[in-house]
Amino acid sequence: MNHQKESVNGIIFSENRKEILLTKRRDIPVWVLPGGGIETNETPEKAVIREMKEETGYQVAILRKVAEYTPLNRLAHYTHLFECSITGGKPILTSETQGLGFFSIDHLPPTPPPYPDWISDSLESSSILLQKPIYSVTYLNLLKHLLHHPILVCRFLLTRLGLHINNK
Repeated sequence: MNHQKESVNGIIFSENRKEILLTKRRDIPVWVLPGGGIETNETPEKAVIREMKEETGYQVAILRKVAEYTPLNRLAHYTHLFECSITGGKPILTSETQGLGFFSIDHLPPTPPPYPDWISDSLESSSILLQKPIYSVTYLNLLKHLLHHPILVCRFLLTRLGLHINNK
């Protein structure tokens, strides 16, 4: 597979599995699961451990691979989702994150697609690796979001073009 077009995300639950860790991105100020791209010669497992450290300050161990998601268009990447646990470190804000915190599953801040689906998939605690298309990231949904959140959608599109906006 072409790892340049692949990404990873990690989900960390509280001990009672009633809260999850989310980060607020700096380039597009929305709450998401921590994650990012897989570097050349890097495995998805090493990538998620690196991304979790870079975006949260936490060292993590992988508990299980939840899913592999296939994009339906250029708006998304092939994504590996891992459930992780914190093994060390402390929460920090980085050049990529402007917020970080645990949120109740019942009262999550608004998160863009596909994160709500991925959180639901992770809550199932299945031992079977899910393999699913990313149905919620479509051009039609992008258009709908553009009408409601034009600035956020424009910022998202700029990041897809490789242009980054730094919100300090």
